[in-house]
Amino acid sequence: MDAGNPHLTAAQVLRTFHHDELYLFLGAAFTTLGLLSAAFSFLRRKFDAMLLWLALFAILYGQRLWLQSELLTLMVPPSRFFDTLKESSNYLVPIPAFFYFEAAGFLGRHGRKIAIALTIPFLGLFVGTILFGPQLAFTLINHLIVVLSLVALIVQSLRQKNFDSDFVIIRGGVAAFVAFALVDNIAEAFGHFPNKEPLGFAIFLGTPGYVAAKRTLHRDQQFGEIQKELEIARRIQTSILPRAYPDSDHFTVAARYVPMTSVAGDFYDFLLTDPQQAGLLIADVSGHGVPAALIASMVKLAATSQRANAADPAMLLSGMNAVLCGNTQSQFVTAAYVYLDAASSTLRYSAAAHPPMLLLRAGEVVEIAENGLMLAAFNFATYATAVHPLASGDRLLLYTDGLLEAANAHGEEFGPHRLSQLLKQSAQRNAEDAADHIVSSLRTWARAQNDDLTVLICDYASA
Repeated sequence: MDAGNPHLTAAQVLRTFHHDELYLFLGAAFTTLGLLSAAFSFLRRKFDAMLLWLALFAILYGQRLWLQSELLTLMVPPSRFFDTLKESSNYLVPIPAFFYFEAAGFLGRHGRKIAIALTIPFLGLFVGTILFGPQLAFTLINHLIVVLSLVALIVQSLRQKNFDSDFVIIRGGVAAFVAFALVDNIAEAFGHFPNKEPLGFAIFLGTPGYVAAKRTLHRDQQFGEIQKELEIARRIQTSILPRAYPDSDHFTVAARYVPMTSVAGDFYDFLLTDPQQAGLLIADVSGHGVPAALIASMVKLAATSQRANAADPAMLLSGMNAVLCGNTQSQFVTAAYVYLDAASSTLRYSAAAHPPMLLLRAGEVVEIAENGLMLAAFNFATYATAVHPLASGDRLLLYTDGLLEAANAHGEEFGPHRLSQLLKQSAQRNAEDAADHIVSSLRTWARAQNDDLTVLICDYASA
């Protein structure tokens, strides 16, 4: 009939299978759950000792159920090796269990020492069984240590003054497993084999699963709330950005604002929109996301408070720096501001550690730079203003460093040279199309967006 016992009949095998089918199923289920938990433990960014010990506990427990099944005993030829393997598996299962209970906080502040102390005799029993084969004395010692340690575990867990609902649920699962295990171990010490412990282990494994599912549901709910809040924050932040630049005989302005996440640390504003004057501000807060977006709102307030200095870029930046210093939680701001005067055909420019403004004139690109220290970092920072003539047809480009630092698949940054070439290529496009062209070209170049992007293009025409 088979290699284990040629005299077995199909009916005998079938009866044995029906007797063992629950335990075979549980063994497979425990092993599978253990393997999945182990894989999840290794895939997580943060190592989780409790999850790993639970995985090892489940795998060894599941394999022991298979080794001790009557069906496997029927199918495998009698041998000292199989008997030794089956018996020695009893002594390995408790080891990861002790370390799991220690990691879960059931063994108190001396849990690690307790787990190591309990591991030593079980390793001794395992090695002894490998060397000398199954021994009745080893079995009795095993039952004694297991019973005493399970009783101590229950007593210790009841002393824990942790009223967290998840801990209480897991403690209930542990109590169920300990109760079933105690019944089996005490009964086996007197020659009875009820084998109900696997049912307790199934209850025990179910409690961390229930807690994990509950936490996942809670995290999903929290994530949904966070998404709603981020959407509200996005709308609020968008509302603080100026609308389209008003129609003007002299200035045509196009703005593109592309946050990396829902909210961003980039900011721009039009501080002057007089028919003869324009004041364009661009700023970039260090970092990303909500913290940077909050600072960007402060930049808006700081800039608004300095509108009286809109014709003097250096004084405007100095005033903004005074407002922001000490109020940004160690985050800093780079900024550039340009004041354009059609009456005198001049521009005045000042910046605070910001990438230089680009001027496209007659097909050539010129960098305009006049940088002081970053905003919000040093209360002694000073700024100067650079004055340049304006010519009809000039195109100005203000931008944040997300454009320059965008990297392609090879890690190569877009850089100032490519941006200058892109600005040249846009010469025949209007301001809106040119802004779209710059952003789309950058997206084609970059593997992924790793920073906020903001672009301001201003075209100047004399009367």
